[in-house]
Amino acid sequence: MKRLPLLAVSLVFAAFPVPAQQKTVRLSIATGGTGGVYYPLGGGLANVLSKSLPAVEATAEVTSASVDNVKLVGAGKADVAFCLADTASDGFNGTGKFKDKVPIRSIAVLYANKSQWVTVEGTGIEKIRDLKGKRISTGAPGSGTETIALRILEASGVDSEKDVKREKLSVAESVNAIKDKKIDAFFWSGGVPTAAVTDLAATPGTHIKLLDHTDAIPNLVKKYGPLYVKGVIPAKSYPGQTKDAHVADVWNVLIVHEKMDEKLVYDIVKTVFGKKDDLAAVHSEAASLTISNQYDGGSPIPFHPGAIRYFAEKGLKPK
Repeated sequence: MKRLPLLAVSLVFAAFPVPAQQKTVRLSIATGGTGGVYYPLGGGLANVLSKSLPAVEATAEVTSASVDNVKLVGAGKADVAFCLADTASDGFNGTGKFKDKVPIRSIAVLYANKSQWVTVEGTGIEKIRDLKGKRISTGAPGSGTETIALRILEASGVDSEKDVKREKLSVAESVNAIKDKKIDAFFWSGGVPTAAVTDLAATPGTHIKLLDHTDAIPNLVKKYGPLYVKGVIPAKSYPGQTKDAHVADVWNVLIVHEKMDEKLVYDIVKTVFGKKDDLAAVHSEAASLTISNQYDGGSPIPFHPGAIRYFAEKGLKPK
């Protein structure tokens, strides 16, 4: 084989330069506890982003959910996060559990979280006011679940400090505690079905009850604005659930830091909507994701310009 002179080789590479290796972008996705919906859906999101976007490596992280997720994004310790709309509002405005305003933006409105007050037969609990004097869990510290639980209790005339013995457990821990009869009821804000609640409902000899609480919504709206709306958990959503539960809904949003690169956000949002079926295969709540409802009030904070750019391409105009 005839060798090219060294000068000729140099000229070839000068004429056709080798492309520089694309820098890997590592994305941390803040989710929630392993027993909820955020974590598996976040894992699915990490998978589709890593497969669909060149040089992107995304990883789902276990967290205490919404409150911590806002703080992680604000501090630059997470890039994308799942969050309840009411918690996002608190973080953006510097209210509630946030002393200062957090520079976050929405990139997608996902699905409505269902407020789930869960108990079992034999506790004597039929309505929210029956929780007085009982042992309950209001969710993990630093979670949006805890925030909503305390607000619903207050709106229902139950003092969370004086009227109940309160534990602060994740949904998985709450299920174990109620199985062991260490608590009488627990609160969970999440998609339906939630794996941990399904596990409890499917336990032999256990019959769960979901407590109605839509009568608390007027007081919630009066104090916190139109973040909470009436929702229903249909009968048979969980094993042994024989009737509809009438509950408070609040939307979930994906959030990022306001300074995240616009092109990267655009690519993330495009992938989220383009791979909706893949995400729905991980958890059915992803099927609720639609372009049309992005500006329908589900996000109480502004959208990132990268998301707005994608929505505009799809013909969606801000209301």
